[in-house]
Amino acid sequence: MEEKAGNPGGMEPAEHDLLADLRRARHSLRLRAMNEPPAAARLTTGQRIADAVATVMGSWSFIIVQSTILIVWITANLVGAISGWDPYPFILLNLALSFQAAYAAPVIMMSQNRQQDIDRKAAKKDYRINVKAELEIELLHEKIDQLREWEFLKLTEAVMVLTELQQQSASHACESDSKVGRP
Repeated sequence: MEEKAGNPGGMEPAEHDLLADLRRARHSLRLRAMNEPPAAARLTTGQRIADAVATVMGSWSFIIVQSTILIVWITANLVGAISGWDPYPFILLNLALSFQAAYAAPVIMMSQNRQQDIDRKAAKKDYRINVKAELEIELLHEKIDQLREWEFLKLTEAVMVLTELQQQSASHACESDSKVGRP
């Protein structure tokens, strides 16, 4: 069984330190989580607005409503229901859509950036959990290896004792046969 250099437990000191740090961090996060409000309650007003805008503008209902408004607008102008209001090439419509895009894009980007931060933190937490799990599994493997070594040692001792007992038994049998006169 291969031991890691200089450590009878099998783990490097840095691995032991990392495992201890991860355990402390988990414990402090567990304690802090009891005192903190849910994540949604900690959002600023701007973040809630950005999320709401991104949710609405990223939905099929928004696309359907906006498409309906555009079709009605263009049809009303082409048919002449409202004469001269926004004649072709629909400059007012272009201005309204540009205004909408100019304000919607940064708000949606704010929401996406916040979501990226959340995902990045989750990925970092997942990585730390995976490292901890790997170290814990390594510790379990070491314990199992130690148990196997101990079991192998005990079995070897038992075989030696049984061999000695068998030899003693055989020698006693030979002695008793020679005393009785059996060849």
